[in-house]
Amino acid sequence: MIQLNYTKELLKRFQNPKFVKDVKNPDAVGEVGNVACGDVMHLEFKLDKKTKVIKDIGFKTFGCGAAIAASDVVCELAKGKTLEQAKKIKKEDIVKALGGMPRIKVHCSILGIEALGKAIKNYEGKINGK
Repeated sequence: MIQLNYTKELLKRFQNPKFVKDVKNPDAVGEVGNVACGDVMHLEFKLDKKTKVIKDIGFKTFGCGAAIAASDVVCELAKGKTLEQAKKIKKEDIVKALGGMPRIKVHCSILGIEALGKAIKNYEGKINGK
C-alpha cells in the first residue's frame, strides 16, 4: 500500500474547501475527468462585465482529497483575476499553495487547471458566437 503524506494545508483544504458551491447564473462552465483515477471536476464562474474579472467561482469535484484541495486552490487563485491572468495559473502555483503534494497526486492540480481552461474557452466561445 502506498503511504501518502499530505501537507497540513492540503488536508485543511480537503476538509474545509472554501469554493465548493454552485455559482448563480454562471457565465461559463468547465468539466474534466481523468479516466485513470476517476476524478471529475466541475468548475463555473461569473465575470464582472465591465472589468472582465472573475468575481465569483465555484467547483464540485468527485475525487480524492488532493483533487478537492487542488480545485479549491485553483478557484482561489483565479478569483479576482482577468481571464488572461487566470490562463497563466500553473500546476506549480497550486502545488506551492498546498505546501507540496505527493508526486503521484500532481495530476490532480493539472485537472483543476484544465477545468478552469475549459470554462474560459466556454465563455470565450459564447462571446465570439461559437
